[in-house]
Amino acid sequence: MNHRLSQSSRLLHRLTRRAFLRTSLLAGGAVALGAPAIAQQSNANERLNIAIIGAGGRGAENLKAVSSENIVALCDVYEPALAAAAEKFPQARKLVDFRELYDHASEFDAVVVSTCEHTHAFATLPALQLGKHVYCEKPLTHNVWEARIIREAANRAQVATQMGTQIHATDNYRRVVELVQSGAIGTVGEVHVWVGRAWGWHATQEEAQAANDIVFVQERPAVEDPVPEGLHWDLWLGPAPVRSFSQVYFPGPKWYRWWDFANGTMSDLGSHWIDLPFWALNLDFPRTIEASGAPPHPELAPASMRAAYEYGARGDLPPVRLTWYQGHEKPQILTDGGIPQWNSGALFIGEKGMLLADYNRYMLLPEASYADFVPPEPFIPASLGHHAEWVHACKTGAPTTCNFEYAGWLTEANHLGNVAYRTGKKLEWDPVALQATNAPEAAQFIRREYREPWKLA
Repeated sequence: MNHRLSQSSRLLHRLTRRAFLRTSLLAGGAVALGAPAIAQQSNANERLNIAIIGAGGRGAENLKAVSSENIVALCDVYEPALAAAAEKFPQARKLVDFRELYDHASEFDAVVVSTCEHTHAFATLPALQLGKHVYCEKPLTHNVWEARIIREAANRAQVATQMGTQIHATDNYRRVVELVQSGAIGTVGEVHVWVGRAWGWHATQEEAQAANDIVFVQERPAVEDPVPEGLHWDLWLGPAPVRSFSQVYFPGPKWYRWWDFANGTMSDLGSHWIDLPFWALNLDFPRTIEASGAPPHPELAPASMRAAYEYGARGDLPPVRLTWYQGHEKPQILTDGGIPQWNSGALFIGEKGMLLADYNRYMLLPEASYADFVPPEPFIPASLGHHAEWVHACKTGAPTTCNFEYAGWLTEANHLGNVAYRTGKKLEWDPVALQATNAPEAAQFIRREYREPWKLA
């Protein structure tokens, strides 16, 4: 491996220290434990100079969220999206290749990355190396190795970072975390997380239509479509292998289904939904991961699958098993009618009861047992807003809740669900060596080769 990771002893020390910090510091600061110290700006009232990488689609929403700051550069490989953004910020520098942006690094303090998943790390790493603050859409990277590279680069950079998991900023998530951490349902040994979205590889078009999948494809298209005017297709491909343009890849979120560009629902919605137990239970790296579903397709991520993670003890917290379900896969307790029939949710099973939650509600079960329950006084501070929190951190050195230390571990774990699915093995995971010790064939999914001249260095 060209990029040598930290020595085993040093990494294990950091993991142990991280577990200690996350379980021992005051609860009011627990939302951002593991964040690096951030150099404080000279004047918190000054506007940040922000460069935008990816200005259309999700990028347009992120741009809007930080538009009160000074937008000094706009970059997008699709010129119509770039032009639309430039109408609102005519003074901003305009580029189609984000690599050229960093030739003008003195012009900006911070970067917002909203490219496709396969170029997240390539847009983010140079910013960190230059000491720029970074907001990056979820998932943080395209694979496990990239997540480790970005997390460690952020730790060295000591800047404000945030992954775009906006649900993390909601009051509902805070109340759920407080209930779990205060022992409302007792010690948690099992968690089930499921989402109803079924986008990806389907056996038939009828199955795809039933799942409300907007794109049905079974194989890579054999016929090339005309490249849309203004789209720099080679730049859009970036480090991914060369392929002809097709409308099944562009615009987003069509690319989301293809392994070369993304990782399907597991890494996308997993960033939102597994975030909740990850936060509430102080999770870090799994010891084992196993997955099941339809036979893996070489090009397309699955519409339906499940992945089970075994986490070891974390400080005073005992081992826990977390199972992820997407598409047609559901927890047995849900299909048996043992809990309310929510389309998506997270179910914490404790020794005293259960807690069922989604992005805007929760309930304690069985309801009769909690009829007189009084929840704890809130102890996790309200968020300023997911983007506002990051901007505030850039200016003041305050912590962020989805900094790249936290988001890096979450991203690694989510990607490992797909690695286990694609190898068809129960993986025994070594987080220091970044290897599945019992499955050398997993290496191709942990890290991939990039086409020239793209390098992550």
